[in-house]
Amino acid sequence: MSLQDITDRIAKAESASGRATGSVKLIAVSKVQPNDRVEAVLQQGHRCFGENRVQEAAGKWPAFRESYPDVDLHLIGPLQTNKARQAIELCDAIHSVDRPKLAKTLARLAQEMGKCPDLFIQVNTGEEDQKAGVLPLDADTFIAECRGLDLPLRGLMCIPPVEEEPALHFALLAKIAERNGLDGLSMGMSSDFESAIALGATHVRVGSAIFGARVKPEE
Repeated sequence: MSLQDITDRIAKAESASGRATGSVKLIAVSKVQPNDRVEAVLQQGHRCFGENRVQEAAGKWPAFRESYPDVDLHLIGPLQTNKARQAIELCDAIHSVDRPKLAKTLARLAQEMGKCPDLFIQVNTGEEDQKAGVLPLDADTFIAECRGLDLPLRGLMCIPPVEEEPALHFALLAKIAERNGLDGLSMGMSSDFESAIALGATHVRVGSAIFGARVKPEE
């Protein structure tokens, strides 16, 4: 698999669902990938990347941005409130806004710093205990709360349970977004992004299918 294979498959899925070409943004998930692999994808002209941890992003992207200033960096993993300032400085979008405390911290910092990345609320569509995200039942209230804080809310994000049919979760996320007037849907990964596109995904997150198997960092 390669970047070209994935972009071709996205284009076919867009076409099959009657979506405009280029309406789905591919986030190349570069977490725990060696810099030479990331550089190879940058050299192919791709600019939208996703990182799971602020710390890893901070160690990787400032240097890349010196050569590739138009990089579009998305934080797709959990965000601790004490890393929120660094996330605002580094990232163009944050996909994991999942609790009122974090929303209030981002709002305060956005006022102070005069800028804020695009934000996605993470919805725990599978209601899994170990997974971050607001429960579907609480999503409408939390969306309203974020809007009340004047945050730049772009849409919703989900990570379906591994053992369940992802399309059910994509459809649920799309329904919550639609009734709240949100058009951003961050959903779909390497194994299911075509299904996500068919159900309205605007951002898909693909890692190993572009970069190869993840490399475990040395202890």
